[in-house]
Amino acid sequence: MTAVSVTGLRKSFGSVRALDDVSFEVEPGQVFALLGPNGAGKTTSIEILEGFTGRDSGTVRVLGVDPGERHQQRWLRTRLGIVLQELAVEPFFTVRQVLDRNAGFYPSPRPVGEVIELVGLSEKADAKVKTLSGGQQRRLDVGLGIVGNPDLLFLDEPTTGLDPAARRTTWDLIRRLSGEGTTVLLSSHYMDEVEALAHNVAVLARGRVVATGAPSSLGGRDHGNVTIRFTLPEDVSPAVLPVAPSALDGRTVEITTGDEVAVLARILNWALEGGVELHGLSVTRITLEDIYLDLTRSNADGPERQDR
Repeated sequence: MTAVSVTGLRKSFGSVRALDDVSFEVEPGQVFALLGPNGAGKTTSIEILEGFTGRDSGTVRVLGVDPGERHQQRWLRTRLGIVLQELAVEPFFTVRQVLDRNAGFYPSPRPVGEVIELVGLSEKADAKVKTLSGGQQRRLDVGLGIVGNPDLLFLDEPTTGLDPAARRTTWDLIRRLSGEGTTVLLSSHYMDEVEALAHNVAVLARGRVVATGAPSSLGGRDHGNVTIRFTLPEDVSPAVLPVAPSALDGRTVEITTGDEVAVLARILNWALEGGVELHGLSVTRITLEDIYLDLTRSNADGPERQDR
């Protein structure tokens, strides 16, 4: 059984079609990223999956049930964790009190002390929510999402406002949850985050899915050109290179090629045989961000949509 299955999903708000024949699947234990610019349909899709918004047509299954059926919603919500961009938390409760209260809503919650440690709030366990920094409040949001020990966790921009160390801690937590079998549906505008965490992604634009696949292969990334870049020593002329540069900035050489193995082998063999040091040698492929921008820009024609 897939954790999430969406086929032919459609939803309109008045004359605005928010979702138009959206289909994707999420396997159990996967981290799946739903990407798209504001107004692409991400929020509407997630609200339908969570059971908070109805659909016009299409088939949706979340953990094997239809989230649109009222008699399934109570069962489903005890198995979902939800981390929104902003959560309403009582400011005069302590971190531990808030988590204790929410843990009581679930049949098999995680121990609250474990959750506090996982989200890095051990030193703030008995501090009132109102005293937490923005980043600490965001960690608490994540804690509230996982305290119920969910089978499926929705994460909407989970690392917004976090410093680099806290961000990496959150990444490690997401990987741990996935490794333990929790399915994670992630929405993020940070492409490095998506590339680090997601097993698969779906890109939405104008209410349609315009690409799906692994971050490493999305939009043909794994078959596109690469750029080989390095800087030559002062006493070595670019004219003696075994491969003609695609670009040259002083002594910094760039070579763009679709046959990176053969070209890189020629350059390295030449450098080793001649004892030439290639400073700052790097091989880069088109980035996930480049692919994302190309996909969303090429599908951005037509009237403006509401921010759903």
